Parts: sequence; structure tokens; C-alpha cells
Amino acid sequence: MADLDTDTEDKIPFTAHLEELRKRLIYSFVAVFIGFGLSYGFKERLFQILTQPLISVMKQGETLIYTGLPEAFFTFLKVSFLSGLMIASPVIIYQFWMFVAPGLYDREKRLLIPIVLLSSVFFVGGALFGYFIVFPFGFDFFLGFATETIRPMPSMKEYLSFSAKLLLAFGLVFELPLVITFLARLGIVSVPFLKKNRKYALLLFFVGAAILTPPDVVTQIMMALPLMLLYEISIVGARIFGRKKEAPATTTEADGTSE
Repeated sequence: MADLDTDTEDKIPFTAHLEELRKRLIYSFVAVFIGFGLSYGFKERLFQILTQPLISVMKQGETLIYTGLPEAFFTFLKVSFLSGLMIASPVIIYQFWMFVAPGLYDREKRLLIPIVLLSSVFFVGGALFGYFIVFPFGFDFFLGFATETIRPMPSMKEYLSFSAKLLLAFGLVFELPLVITFLARLGIVSVPFLKKNRKYALLLFFVGAAILTPPDVVTQIMMALPLMLLYEISIVGARIFGRKKEAPATTTEADGTSE
């Protein structure tokens, strides 16, 4: 009977944990759905904005194409979903941190609102970096292989898949300083640890950039270099906001009292 009670006590927290996860996921899906509905009314304009970095480096008369009858329709749906995801990103980030919150101390919970705001800023900032900095250089590099006998004819579907992957990748990797600073605040990592493992981090950045970006050196470097800078910013954030070690108490030999 005692074993049965023990099993029940172990299962209840896990069940409650799953229920909390389900609730946070529902809120996130609803936010994305609302963002999708708002974005669909401007789908053509959104796709025009998304393709502007490519159009600006294409030669006069060159345009995007679609090779299947439903391709344009589904591309506009995906553009609306991507825009809805961006609009809902603050809500999604908030739900993530609220899911983590029960495992935090009260003093750490007070940091959630600033963390949510900064997470949204870093995510959008990373996507904007990819759009305004990486896209023009990357597309100019790819179109540079065109010759008199080879003409680029990018399709709507391929471009959307390519650009969406990069935008989301840059948005996520720009969260690095916030994640590392938060881990330092919890005492999981420290400034000496980050400095000691800097060379391994740089290796991981280039490997991660090679996985997240297309198989070319240009976009890989343009993701890895900001990550190196963000890592250094993370060390500064860990030094400022990381958990401070408590000084050990010393005992005087004269009176035996602690200083």
C-alpha cells in the first residue's frame, strides 16, 4: 500500500507538468492563429517585402516564378504563417518562460518580464539582421554564378523555404546572450567556464552555422561571426548578472567569532 501511495505521489507532479505544457502550447497556437489571420489579408504585400532583397540584386526583367498551379496559393499561406509566427513570438516566448517559472526562485521569477521583452527584441533583431545584412550579400553571391547561357529562375516555393529557414535561424541564434546570461544567473555556467571553453564554442558556432545555413561559405561565415560577438556579449552579461559566489566566513583565533 505504501508503494502504491509513493507511485501516486510521483505521478501527480508529472501529470500536472504535462497539463501545464498543454496549456502553454494552446496559448501559443492561438496566438499564431490570430497572427496568421491578420497577416493573410496582406499576403501579397508581405511576400513582396520578403522578396525585396532578392529582387534588388536581380537583373532587370528577371522575376520569381512558380512551377505548379497551387504553388502561389500555398506560398502565400506559408508567408502568412511565417508572419503570424513573428507577430506571436512575444506570446510564444512568454509562454515558454512561464512554463519554466515554477522551477525558479522568487527572486528569479521577478526577472521573467525583462527576459520576455529582451527575448522578443533579440529574436526580431536577429531576423532583421538576416533580412537587411545577410540576404543582400548572400543573394548577390548566388546570382553571381549566372552567365550568358545560365540564367537564374528562382521559384516562389524555393525562395520562401530558403528565406524562412534563415530568418528563423538568425532569430534563434540571437537569443544566445540572453540564454547564457540566464544560465549564469542560475549558477549553471560561470564567467571562467565561458572563457575557458571559448575555443570550443567557436567551433560549435561554425558547425551550427553550417547546419542552419545553406551549403556555402558566405552565409555560414555571416552567421558564425555574429555568434562570436554574441558570445563575448554573453560573457559580459554573465559577469554583470551572474550569481555571485558568497565569500566564505572566516573565524578569528582570538575569540572564535565569525567575521
